[in-house]
Amino acid sequence: MASKTESGFDLIIVGSGPGGYVAAIRASQLGLRVACVETEALGGVCLNIGCIPTKALLTSALLVNEVRDGERHGIVAKDVTFDLGPAQKRSRGVADQMRKGVGHLFKKNGITHVEGFGRLKGPGKVEVEGSDGNKTVYEASHIIIATGSRPRDLPTLTIDEDRIWSSTGALMQEKAPASLFIVGAGAIGMEFADVYHSYGSQVTIVEALDRILPLEDAEVSKFMERTYSKRGMEIHTGARFQEAKVGQGGVQVTFTDKKGESHTRDVDYVLSAVGRVPNSGDLGLDTAGVTVDERGFVVVDELMRTNVPGVYAVGDVAGRQLLAHKASHEGITCVEHIAGQGHGTVDYSNVPNCTYCHPEVASVGLTEEQAREQGHDIEVGKFPWVGVGRAVAAGHTEGFIKVIRGTRYSEILGAHIVGPHATELIAEFVVGRHLESTVEELEKAMHPHPTLSEGVSEAALTSLGRPIHI
Repeated sequence: MASKTESGFDLIIVGSGPGGYVAAIRASQLGLRVACVETEALGGVCLNIGCIPTKALLTSALLVNEVRDGERHGIVAKDVTFDLGPAQKRSRGVADQMRKGVGHLFKKNGITHVEGFGRLKGPGKVEVEGSDGNKTVYEASHIIIATGSRPRDLPTLTIDEDRIWSSTGALMQEKAPASLFIVGAGAIGMEFADVYHSYGSQVTIVEALDRILPLEDAEVSKFMERTYSKRGMEIHTGARFQEAKVGQGGVQVTFTDKKGESHTRDVDYVLSAVGRVPNSGDLGLDTAGVTVDERGFVVVDELMRTNVPGVYAVGDVAGRQLLAHKASHEGITCVEHIAGQGHGTVDYSNVPNCTYCHPEVASVGLTEEQAREQGHDIEVGKFPWVGVGRAVAAGHTEGFIKVIRGTRYSEILGAHIVGPHATELIAEFVVGRHLESTVEELEKAMHPHPTLSEGVSEAALTSLGRPIHI
């Protein structure tokens, strides 16, 4: 295998996901000479097999359900069929378009895309192994590890992408099976439950914790469980998955419910949605002396620096919230400090959570339970969508907006939305918290009528004990 050395870069980024490619663009804007190493498609998991294509599928699923309810809008159609195949094909087209967009941005910003697998190879060096086996060592003063994460296997559930899917396998199906068994009721499990149920699959969800969407406010979790159950999905919380036996025609699964009773089901496919693990292996981290924690996440400080000078880590591989927007913020923070333009750090207490199922779920800050546990004196404002004219006009009134207000300073301790366009509306609370706004200031900012954003104003008023429309 041939080997050569190339220099001339200020920064080498290993990985081109939302952390890596955004860091590369910002670094180039700041005048750094940047190379980005990627062994697969530009854009990483998010653009290719994660955030973007799943949202395309969820958009299709929403349209399916809207058509089913079309008669109230005067849309009367007979013998309508719903086919996952075209929706899946469209989702791949959307992902390809976004991937090409990242390539265009690299060219526009003069970023060198190095194709291959990158490993640390001593101070200021990254060895890149190409698909032909040839190796090239690239040199730079600064190196960012942005290699992301991958789906986690359970000891009793090994992903094969045939009968046992990860989120990647679930994205690639052109036909909805008769039955789908989902292990894990976090964002990934809930989103795919929505998609496959919409296209006709009988969905069963098993969650080990005592409620679905366990990171969300308990009231939101309860509402979503009730909503999914009404749609016809079977949900078991506090349950333990035990075994999956793959046969020629499907999978026999066994689990124990919260009462300790054992259940066995024959299903077509199983989706494992039990979390992710960092892609920190085989990167030369141990050889370089970079510290990782017991779970394999790279240990970094507030400026994304590792314990080794000149080596940084951002995104999923650096732990904390495994979210694309968090990765991008870390990437920008990291390169701005490298370039001497740093003006802050990432506020991990103000990272929004979003689940794009229907109804949507979004939140930021503390849950009601967390606020009480931390000793805050609070007032809770909960405003239903049925009180918002735009929601009623659109026919999407399920859910609510909930504001956790600290009574001492009237600050926004937390906000939780379940309902139409929740993932868009949560940004208003993120900005409010970033600016240290009081709930009164949030309400005094005029909201246009009729819009869903009026629900934000009304929830703020409700936390003050004076809502207008309920």
